[in-house]
Amino acid sequence: MSRQQDEQHLKLLSIFHYVLAGILAVFGSFPLIHVFLGLMFMGMRDANGPPPEVGLMFVLMGSVFVLAGWTLAGVVFTAAQRLKRRESYMFCFVIACLECVYTPFGTVLGVFTIITLNRPSVKGLFGVEGYRPAPEAPPVQAPGAWVQPPPRTPAPAPPEGPAPPTL
Repeated sequence: MSRQQDEQHLKLLSIFHYVLAGILAVFGSFPLIHVFLGLMFMGMRDANGPPPEVGLMFVLMGSVFVLAGWTLAGVVFTAAQRLKRRESYMFCFVIACLECVYTPFGTVLGVFTIITLNRPSVKGLFGVEGYRPAPEAPPVQAPGAWVQPPPRTPAPAPPEGPAPPTL
């Protein structure tokens, strides 16, 4: 693969990581419903309502899940930034592995990121020791442009001596 293709793949992966981070942030906000329900339960002083401890449990569990979802979204967002800047190779690789747990989008994005990051030329773009980036692609000739053909080699000389008999 050429360097331009590697850079294009990393750019696309970065964009898709931003999208996944947004999706994770939205879905990570769903447990806020439990937090609000828990606050409502804690505010009830009705004899028929649940005890305040139930509300506290809702608030704590909902808060933990919201915090976990937003943290994951933040980590994926950070991986997108680092992919874009081509830094922190190991961080991006670990996050790609963790994304595989979140089906279907995280799995697809994680697998493609792992495949891309395993190419030696991409490791070179990240500055991983022992790897070099792919060389620049040669310039493409415009269609119809005249290209000088390679020099022709002379045909071998016929052997000297009498000609072989023909039948």
